[in-house]
Amino acid sequence: MSKRDDFVAGLVIGGLIGAVIGILYAPKSGKETREEIGRKADELMTKAKEEYEVAVEKSRRAYEAAVKRLKALEETALEKAEEAGERVSELAGQGKEALQEGKGRLKKAIEAGVEAFKEEQGKAV
Repeated sequence: MSKRDDFVAGLVIGGLIGAVIGILYAPKSGKETREEIGRKADELMTKAKEEYEVAVEKSRRAYEAAVKRLKALEETALEKAEEAGERVSELAGQGKEALQEGKGRLKKAIEAGVEAFKEEQGKAV
């Protein structure tokens, strides 16, 4: 039970006990006392039901607000994940292009080195 439930239960029980004690010590006939106890019990039950309904309504609103906030967070997370995926794809493409460019330059450099080596070999003979 939550603290609020405990408080409401304590309020109802304390109210009933106080009403019964007050009525029992009042100088009235048995019939009047029973009627008074019945009225007080009805009043307390009405009050307890109202408190319960207020608590249920507050809980419902808090639940709905939490669900709404979680949905908003979920949407934000999905958007961020999609953006990150797009950025990763973009960076991967850039990396692939850079790698291809680097391979091309390296190949040209090796070919130039081989040609220079052949030229030097041809001069040496």
